[in-house]
Amino acid sequence: MSQLYPTAPSPAYILDERLLRRNLTLIRRIAERAGVEFILAFKAFAQWKTFPIFREYISHTTASSPYEARLALEEFGSRAHTYTPAYEEETFDEMMRCSSHITFNSLSQYERFYPRIRQWNATHKADERIECGLRVNPEYSEIETALYDPCAPGSRFGILAKDLPPTLPEGISGFHIHNHCESSSFAFEHTLEHVEAKFSAWLDRLEWINFGGGHLVTRSDYDTEHLIGILRDFRRRHPHPKVILEPGSAFAWQTGVLVARVVDIVTNAGVKTALFNASFTCHMPDCLEMPYHPTVRGAETLCDGDEIGHETDRCVYRLGGNSCLSGDYMGYWRFQTPLSVGDELVFEDMIHYTTVKTNMFNGIHHPALCLLHADETLEVLREYRYEDYRDRMN
Repeated sequence: MSQLYPTAPSPAYILDERLLRRNLTLIRRIAERAGVEFILAFKAFAQWKTFPIFREYISHTTASSPYEARLALEEFGSRAHTYTPAYEEETFDEMMRCSSHITFNSLSQYERFYPRIRQWNATHKADERIECGLRVNPEYSEIETALYDPCAPGSRFGILAKDLPPTLPEGISGFHIHNHCESSSFAFEHTLEHVEAKFSAWLDRLEWINFGGGHLVTRSDYDTEHLIGILRDFRRRHPHPKVILEPGSAFAWQTGVLVARVVDIVTNAGVKTALFNASFTCHMPDCLEMPYHPTVRGAETLCDGDEIGHETDRCVYRLGGNSCLSGDYMGYWRFQTPLSVGDELVFEDMIHYTTVKTNMFNGIHHPALCLLHADETLEVLREYRYEDYRDRMN
C-alpha cells in the first residue's frame, strides 16, 4: 500500500480529479472564446472510466485505430474523428460504424476506401453519415526530437501541397494537419503561416480543418491569450471551415502521479541505484524515448553529466526499474535523506502518454489505475492480475 495514499495499491497511477477538471475548464474556456472545438486524442489518454467527467466539458474524441474508434462510440458516447496512416480492408466497416469523420493519409487510401463511404452515406440517415478529410503535410515543424516529428523529410504522414489536385476529390470536406508536440502558441502561429502559404487554394472550400494535437495549452507558461487571438484571426480570414484541435497531453497534463516503492539499493563502481517496483521501459516509456528525467517528488533532478559527486553523496541515487532490460534506469536524483528499502517514490506528471503506452514486458506487475476524487476519496479503477499477463499470450 502507498504511504501517501493508504488505500492505493503499489505501484499505482493516481489521477487527481480536481487537477483534471482544472485543465478541462481551461480548455473549454479557450474553445468558447476562440470559437473552435477541442476534442480528446486517445493516443495520449484513454482511461474510459473517467469519460463521464470529460463529457461535462467536451463532446468528441479522436481515434487512430479500430479499437480507439470503438472506445469513442461505446464508452465516450459519440462517434470518433478517425485518422490512421493506413486503413485495412477487414476493419474498415468497423471504422465506419464508429466514426463521424474519416481522414485519409494518402490519395491512394482515399481511392481505395472512399467508394465504401459513399455507399454508407447513401444508405444511412443524415446524422449517421461520415465526413471525409485528407491529412496534409505543411512540411514544417518546430519539434526538436526526431522521433516525434511528423513533417521530417520523407515522412510517411500526409499529402504535400504539390501533390494535391487543384479541385478536391469527391466527398472531401476537411483537412487534418498535425505537426506539434508539446508546442507553444508561437509555434502554432508559424504553422498557420506555412499552411496558408501552401494550402490557400483549398482552405476556403473546406467545411472543417483539424489542427491536430501537440498544443500544450495547460502548461503554466503557455500563452493562451495569444492562441485565442491567432485562432480568431485565422477564422476571420477563413470564416467557412470549422476549426478543430485535438490535443492529448493538454487534457491530462500534470494531473497525477505514478507511485512506487524502493525494493533494493545496489552499488556498483560507486553508483548507487535504487530499484523500484515499477519500470521506466514498461510504465514510463516516454522517459526513455524522448528522453527526459521525470520529476520525483522531494528530490532534485540532476543531469547525468553534472559533477554531482555521486560516489560520496549519500543522498544521490540513480533510479532503476525492475525489469531485465539493461537500460531500464535513469539518473541522477538527490534526495533529502538517504533512501531505504520500502521508501515511496512519487513520479510526477505520469498520466498522459503513460497508461496508453505501458506494457507487461517481463511479466512485471502493472500499476493499478486510481482516481482521487474531489472529496479526497480514492477509487481503484483497475488492478492488474497474473491473468492479464497470461491472456495476452493466449
